[in-house]
Amino acid sequence: MREQPKRRFLDPNILAKIANMELISKFVVEGFISGLHKSPYHGFSVEFAQYRPYMPGDELRYVDWKAFARTDRYYVKQFEEETNLSCYLLLDTSGSMGYKSDGLTKLEYSSYLTASLAYFMIRQRDAVGFVHFDESVNEFFPAKGSTAHLHDILVALEKIEPGTQSSIAEPLHRIADRLSKRGLVILLSDLYDRYTERPIDEVAETVMNGLSHLRYDGHEVVVFNVFDHQEVDFKLERLVRFVDMETNEEIVTRPEIIRSGYLAQIKEFTSKMESECSMKAIDYNIIDTSTPLELALLSYLAKREGLM
Repeated sequence: MREQPKRRFLDPNILAKIANMELISKFVVEGFISGLHKSPYHGFSVEFAQYRPYMPGDELRYVDWKAFARTDRYYVKQFEEETNLSCYLLLDTSGSMGYKSDGLTKLEYSSYLTASLAYFMIRQRDAVGFVHFDESVNEFFPAKGSTAHLHDILVALEKIEPGTQSSIAEPLHRIADRLSKRGLVILLSDLYDRYTERPIDEVAETVMNGLSHLRYDGHEVVVFNVFDHQEVDFKLERLVRFVDMETNEEIVTRPEIIRSGYLAQIKEFTSKMESECSMKAIDYNIIDTSTPLELALLSYLAKREGLM
């Protein structure tokens, strides 16, 4: 029998069997970095996290000549207190993020991704800030680069539960007002807004209003629009009771009656967001709970490379 090829990426649902957030993040990131060195993406600068490019005025005694011999570029040793980039992770913890069809909820998946990003950022000597919100800002961690700070973020992530209704723009405005240093902002959210019954253009405009504030303040912005895989393909059978996880409103219907209209609305919203984000130079990514976390890490790393 022919040997089956090994999976290149890790199934996110496997992570649910690991209880500790720190172990999850380490497991994902170390595997991701190992894979980078064996992939077409090996040019990304993960191995020089302890260095930074030489700048005029730097003392020559801090130049790493071994790194120069390998790369033909000048690098200086990075000191413990130095960081490369300030990054802020914004996690939507509203009620709709608690949805799952099977496997992980959107919030569990997004928490694992947030933990992995935070771990990776600290490993890269980036300063990491973390905020979680629903209709208001619930907890705010300023950007720092220490492992103790990472531990505090991971502990907070382990305690998070789905909250109340969401209103994306309002907390984003409050968060933007508190970010004192320009950096990279990553939003993880299903972008479900409590005003979703409005026309899609208006809902997208509301979300973009908050994101535009961050761009106006000089931040680079990456959005991960998180869906459950069933929200994307809507492959349901028989009579189904649908319950809004934020308002508790219910409808009972056959999926085939509403499938085409529902999928058309999802397509319209994501296309509108993609277009609006493109005009604002915001990276917009659609992911679902079956997407390997490594692919999301790669999106972050590509963005980071463009900023350094």
